[in-house]
Amino acid sequence: MNKVSAGAAEAVADIPDGASLAVGGFGLSGVPEILVRALYAQGATGLRVVSNNCGVDGRGLGILLAAGRIARVTGSYVGENKEFARQYLGGELEVELTPQGTLAERLRAGGAGIPAFYTPAGVGTQVARGGLPWRYTPAGTVAVASPPKETRDFDGRPHVLEHGITTDFALVRAWRGDRHGNLRFRRAAANFNPLAAMAGRVTVAEVEELVEPGELAPDEVHLPGVYVQRVVALTPEEAADKPIEKRTVSG
Repeated sequence: MNKVSAGAAEAVADIPDGASLAVGGFGLSGVPEILVRALYAQGATGLRVVSNNCGVDGRGLGILLAAGRIARVTGSYVGENKEFARQYLGGELEVELTPQGTLAERLRAGGAGIPAFYTPAGVGTQVARGGLPWRYTPAGTVAVASPPKETRDFDGRPHVLEHGITTDFALVRAWRGDRHGNLRFRRAAANFNPLAAMAGRVTVAEVEELVEPGELAPDEVHLPGVYVQRVVALTPEEAADKPIEKRTVSG
């Protein structure tokens, strides 16, 4: 039951080229930065990433993106990364944009063993009708577009069929975790991390504080260890490295 890895490099060593990854974080909050950097050093390429956003230039998934290691992204927000926009519009990157709440539920559904569900989000838009550009050609024309989705009425209201998401691996960050893989998240870092962890067949969690089994009371556990296969304990310096995406001050 001791799921603690010797380090981040060991924990991501077997992620192959072309693997699918669910990655936690929202902006720069709760991003598994140490695992992402270890994966960059490991060298895997052609990765298919599912994450709310793809990091920013020079941080988080932006590191893998800039190195040309990501082939496809399923996400809901891409507005803070200039390199992402360049690759997408230049035909180098395939992108599936999905409503944020739908993305969250697709991850949760996949982790819960639910293959698909209906939602009103996206009804009457290209999300349902299809035609959203997934990949462009270098000339700027659409090479691959999203297909139309099945719709069905419930109580007189149309809903769109969405499929649950499961991935080969998941990378997440938690505030506290024990050797059994039980995790507790803190404040804004609770964003997509529990959902991404549920969706991964092999989930790797970096934890800011590693505790012994039993130190986390049952009602403190946000994600049970059944969803987590590997735990990486961060150093105090790694745990304290929490950049702010946009700093706002008032005079």
